[in-house]
Amino acid sequence: MRFALRSGADAICEKPLVLNPWNIDGLLDIERDTGHKINTILQLRVHPSIVALREKVQGQKKDAKHEVDLTYITSRGHWYLQSWKGDIKKSGGIATNIGVHFFDMLHFIFGALQDNVVHHSSDTKAAGYLEYEHARVRWFLSVDVEDVPAKQREAGQRTYRSITVDGEEIEFSGGFTDLHTRSYEEILAGRGFGLEENRTAIATVAAIRNANIAPLTGDYHPFLK
Repeated sequence: MRFALRSGADAICEKPLVLNPWNIDGLLDIERDTGHKINTILQLRVHPSIVALREKVQGQKKDAKHEVDLTYITSRGHWYLQSWKGDIKKSGGIATNIGVHFFDMLHFIFGALQDNVVHHSSDTKAAGYLEYEHARVRWFLSVDVEDVPAKQREAGQRTYRSITVDGEEIEFSGGFTDLHTRSYEEILAGRGFGLEENRTAIATVAAIRNANIAPLTGDYHPFLK
């Protein structure tokens, strides 16, 4: 990104934008110095189901708190931990590499982050509790096929994704294929997402990476049992 801007070009960056929130400040300085812009891919913000859910939440009582469970299992082979993605200094670990889009989505829908508790963290899975202005969220992320529920695994399914809001499943499995195309169309139209839009999600994953592991009390994801 620095090289692009100093070379007189704008930049588009995939996730994760950076690993720590203070890295954003350095990039903002280069934007100001060069007059060029960094656009980022936050593709879930253009998913129709997510946009509709955000509008629904914003139309409700300002003090409403929704109960949310986020479960995302996307199994990977042994190559995963041998690649750069298995190096926490490069990828930020699983909560960053797999989760940053979902944490951005939660902030996008439910507002400012208020609490961040980590119940589990390993090379292949992570789980915790996040509280936002308008939601209490139990989350579980994994690249281990053994975490896919037995029924789906027996049917040959190697991926499992589920988001429930107040017990109601949010269907967003479809519509993923064209999200990058939509994102690029928005950037070319001058409506791309910039550096500051990333700050809450990056701060969230940085805090998860450095957090002490909390005991399984209070709100924790049922898969941890």
